[in-house]
Amino acid sequence: MRFASLGSGSKGNATLVQAGDTLVMVDCGFSLRETTRRMQRLGVEPEQLSAVLVTHEHSDHSAGVARLSKRHGIPVYLTHGTAASGRCDGSHDLTCINGDDSMQIGELAVRAVAVPHDAREPCQFRFSWSGRELGLLTDLGCITPHVIEQYRDCHSLLLEFNHDSGMLQDGPYPPSLKRRVGGDWGHLNNRQAVEFLRNINAGGLNHLVVAHISEQNNCRDRAQSALGEVLAETVNLVWADQAEGFGWLGV
Repeated sequence: MRFASLGSGSKGNATLVQAGDTLVMVDCGFSLRETTRRMQRLGVEPEQLSAVLVTHEHSDHSAGVARLSKRHGIPVYLTHGTAASGRCDGSHDLTCINGDDSMQIGELAVRAVAVPHDAREPCQFRFSWSGRELGLLTDLGCITPHVIEQYRDCHSLLLEFNHDSGMLQDGPYPPSLKRRVGGDWGHLNNRQAVEFLRNINAGGLNHLVVAHISEQNNCRDRAQSALGEVLAETVNLVWADQAEGFGWLGV
């Protein structure tokens, strides 16, 4: 099993997960043309996709889903609440799931994980294949006991480090947006992400991808400083960015 990112941040998100002949995309916040270009950069084509999984309806995660799905005949999996938003209407085929369902897509075992975020029915995903475990976890405002339990014992993890609390409060966002981003239904700050890593005993990870970093409210130095308190030397640290995402990593 391997995974890669087309881009990660507030301007668009998409993550690829592949096991054997099964290739899935989690979210698609880019135009059809840009999605295709970014996939080709990673050596794959849209017609290879077995499915698109959607975490929630916010445009940086869903804007490109319907056109990609319709153009290439790709089934889309999303929660009932996300489907009700209408953001993925026009897709080739919509399959609605519950926020904690498990399913099999080709060779991949997929588990949805309900998370606290200001969307209709948001979820994140964990993937299993041949004894290997991959967790994707972004777009949540706080860490719940349920989330901790669902992400234990991953071999690789993509985790949101959205903002530094001090930079957010001192930054240019209006007060209402600061409250949204920093609240329990917004996005994880560096300290929350580090505390989550402590709770799941992250020393056993072989890859940790720092993702969904705010371009205005965080920086690599702040996130790196927070990570220094918890990260084992054996963990391969990878930074996902908006323009390039990151290349293929083996789970």
